Amino acid sequence: MPPTKKWERRSDARPGELVRAAAELFSERGFAATRLEDVAARAGVSKGTVYLYFDSKELLFEAVVREAITPNLDRAEALLRSYDGTTPSLVRMLVPMFEAMLDGPIPAVLKILVSESGNFPQLARLYADLVIKRGLAFMTQIVERGVARGEFRPVEARNVAPLIVAPAMLLGLFRVSFAPHVDFALDRRGILEAHVETLLRGLAADPSASQPRSS
Repeated sequence: MPPTKKWERRSDARPGELVRAAAELFSERGFAATRLEDVAARAGVSKGTVYLYFDSKELLFEAVVREAITPNLDRAEALLRSYDGTTPSLVRMLVPMFEAMLDGPIPAVLKILVSESGNFPQLARLYADLVIKRGLAFMTQIVERGVARGEFRPVEARNVAPLIVAPAMLLGLFRVSFAPHVDFALDRRGILEAHVETLLRGLAADPSASQPRSS
């Protein structure tokens, strides 16, 4: 009996497997250079199987963004709703969440947006609608919480919100653009913790009450 073709063995592939294959290829090759047949081959299915779930490469990219980032935003928003502690402690809890995201496909998504949004503006609009607006709203709510509780000095929360996540974006781009080609590494946890402590001291209503947490 002749050997069964790979895509016949994998005809039951699920959308999640296709999304993971696409995330790997987008990271390796970029958006423009990745073809749907490449995704099919990586997932071990026929190209037709991809079209059962995704009509275009743009929809596949959207699925990558949703799977990579939406669950993290869901968890962060749930934490904000349920957390009873101080706002500085809440901000510190974001550090391991940011660090965990750096190990997934999010840095590759950022690299694609930086390098290819000029040719694919729909990707930038998609990311802004799904991630940036929601993420900034979440960060704004954290700052507003601190101000309302008297833990932060009065500030324009929407202007402070981007500062919270900026180092995580920098570390993500370093991972996919520079780390493979240089002979030094960045201490991700150290940088994130140093950033948070610096930010909290700058926001503190009473600077003497926002001493760096002992290690």
